[in-house]
Amino acid sequence: MNAENPLISVIIPTYNSAGFLDDCLNSIKNQSYANIELIVIDNNSKDNTKGIAGKYTEKVFNREPERSAQRNFGVKMCAGDFVLIIDSDMHLSPNVVSACVEKVSQNDDIKGLIIPEESFGEGFWSQCKKLERSFYVGVPWMEAARFFRRQTFEEMAGYNENNTGTEDFDLPQRISSKYGNSSIRAVKEYIYHNELRLSLLKTCKKKYYYAKKLDAYKEEKSNSNNFKKQSSIFSRYKLFFSEPKKII
Repeated sequence: MNAENPLISVIIPTYNSAGFLDDCLNSIKNQSYANIELIVIDNNSKDNTKGIAGKYTEKVFNREPERSAQRNFGVKMCAGDFVLIIDSDMHLSPNVVSACVEKVSQNDDIKGLIIPEESFGEGFWSQCKKLERSFYVGVPWMEAARFFRRQTFEEMAGYNENNTGTEDFDLPQRISSKYGNSSIRAVKEYIYHNELRLSLLKTCKKKYYYAKKLDAYKEEKSNSNNFKKQSSIFSRYKLFFSEPKKII
């Protein structure tokens, strides 16, 4: 490992992502930190996702059935000292990777990093999502780490492949359970999450699909404390009404 200039593997699972993948991959290409390896793991896309990915990297693979398996496979195929896991509908502000490298270089006890997210998109429901997510920034039980030491990722066996929907919470909470809450820190640079044009029906269908796999999350002992808050309507509304002017 090059302590001063470590290789960062950015891993992106994709599925029919052609409409927004260019923005995502361009944001990685234009990072202020140069020593980056880009890996795209597709899941049998029917559009030009693989063709777009191939313009940015030779490391384009296919893996199914869900994104947890895609992410884990990406880490197996990577060479980086650290891994950054993002989704194909996200793009990074220019200094995300450099901020992460600077943070972990300060303390070997840091195992993972939260990168705050800001949503954007078209239409009323996308704006609702943007408002909702804005309340979660800086709230540990509602933010999830995406940047990890590769050694720690592998030690924890990566993402739970039986979990889709809450796997982002599960992995860092397992890390915190073993190494303490201070092992997961945060940077100030942002990820921007493209919600496209959300509808209420689409959102409900997605939540229902994730809910069917919730047992894999709530049965993990290290998730119990945060799950109580995440699943509590009172805890959520307490957050929302902590800034009543924003709601109004």
